[in-house]
Amino acid sequence: MSVLRVGNASGFYGDRFDAMREMLTGGPLDVLTGDYLAELTMLILGRDRLKDPGAGYARTFLRQLEECLGLAHDRGVKIVSNAGGLNPAGLAHAVRALADRLGVPVRVAHVEGDDLTAAHPGALAAHAYLGGFGIAECLRAGADVVVTGRVTDAALVTGPAAAHFGWAPTEYDRLAGAVVAGHVLECGAQATGGNYAFFGEGGAPRPGFPLAELHEDGSCVVTKHPGTGGLVDVGTVTAQLLYETAGARYAGPDTTARLDTVRLTRDGPDRVRIDGVRGEAPPPELKVGVNRLGGFRNEVVFVLTGLEIPAKAALVRQQMRDFFAASGSRPAEVSWHLARTDRPDAATEETASALLRLVVRDPEQEKVGRVLSAAAVELALSSYPGFHVPAPPGKGTPYGVFEAARVPRDAVDHVAVLHDGRRVPVAPAQDTAVLTEVPEPPLPEPLPPGPVRRAPLGLVAGARSGDKGGDANVGVWVRTDDAWRWLAHELTTDRFRELIPEARDLPVTRHPLPGLRAVNFVVEGILGEGVAARHRFDPQAKALGEWLRARHMDIPEVLL
Repeated sequence: MSVLRVGNASGFYGDRFDAMREMLTGGPLDVLTGDYLAELTMLILGRDRLKDPGAGYARTFLRQLEECLGLAHDRGVKIVSNAGGLNPAGLAHAVRALADRLGVPVRVAHVEGDDLTAAHPGALAAHAYLGGFGIAECLRAGADVVVTGRVTDAALVTGPAAAHFGWAPTEYDRLAGAVVAGHVLECGAQATGGNYAFFGEGGAPRPGFPLAELHEDGSCVVTKHPGTGGLVDVGTVTAQLLYETAGARYAGPDTTARLDTVRLTRDGPDRVRIDGVRGEAPPPELKVGVNRLGGFRNEVVFVLTGLEIPAKAALVRQQMRDFFAASGSRPAEVSWHLARTDRPDAATEETASALLRLVVRDPEQEKVGRVLSAAAVELALSSYPGFHVPAPPGKGTPYGVFEAARVPRDAVDHVAVLHDGRRVPVAPAQDTAVLTEVPEPPLPEPLPPGPVRRAPLGLVAGARSGDKGGDANVGVWVRTDDAWRWLAHELTTDRFRELIPEARDLPVTRHPLPGLRAVNFVVEGILGEGVAARHRFDPQAKALGEWLRARHMDIPEVLL
């Protein structure tokens, strides 16, 4: 059958607004996808729905369609998106109303069944991660626009591929190829040079968005529209494959893709072929993302300038402790973080200053709002020399807590609601396999001994990091066989803990992926209760990989 061209126009709720038009006008497409959901987004949409029961979906998507629905219809491009969030039926209704107003004759369908909030008392939102076969049912019935709630990111590609090529639910290798393609596309411009470790080699201020040319056997070519910015090469695709993954088995509701079987080869300028992907039966349970309101949070940053930074920090910490004790309103959680951004004999006041960050959390808003504001303001003339803050604390804001749960597949009623109103149940997978660890793969022979130089790891290795609940992953890859011979033996879990002191007392698991010349580290608990709780300075671990690349190691001179 013909090649299926699937593009992406959104990697998150708030991504480039013009991307939908750019993708529709930049070159041929069959399907245009958009990923709008993340763990934090589900919390935001949940709070929206508390204010308005008719809300709960990504309103940006509707505004984009207002400009582009007619264009997509004229060009015969199907649109598939998870912008439905917590209310896919509501979004489908809104899209139909928009189409009627614009006079565009499109058929709109949606997928539902992921909402399990009622089964999780106290949760703001609890949603199962569905696969792509509900989307496939909608497309096979003739839908032009399909909106979903919480499906996996890759389902936006597996669904259209299964519909186009007629794949059965047990064709795991083909589905796994589409899962890998979907994972590469789902973060938009991250596959085309955005956030790329080696951005100086061809990145652009405005990278284009990616597309995949999928084939019936599950293989694909990742590319972008001609003339758009950025680049697509083996490195950019490798980086995205390592993003928010872990070991060799990448489990999903449609199949478990084996990342240790992925082959990446250059297929021309801005073209990378992905083939060889093997798949296995999916696990017997579905993942459920559960978002709860954890309480209220606030923070204040004290600027410490010049000499005696530690003593100044100690003074203000003691003063705040005394204030909380005297007021009898100490927040339930108080944490301090001192960032030594100051330099000796600095040429500017800013570079002579360190930042002391106080973060407080409590179930009661009053204890993180008025109390903290009063304490910080009252210190203005009675603390360390040079006392000032960039901004006073506000009233305190609610924060969320994310946790992952599991449910049996038959506990979820996966339903495709077709454009004509018919409801088609999507059967759960009949064949499943419990996830087990893949045996450690053989590593290459280490490099022979030779002279080394103390230098940043990033001179020879790329990295990309991200979050999954309270855990973070850091994928590290190199681009030559000799560099892999060194990295595979040198960057162990013990060495990782040395380089990332925050991980020293946390469980760290290393997953070697020789086919990608990569090692993927999972650090459990480094993000506390997840991004919405904002546990650390970089709450989504987006820059954890760049911190690792900046750390110095003894690197063989032959690699430098």
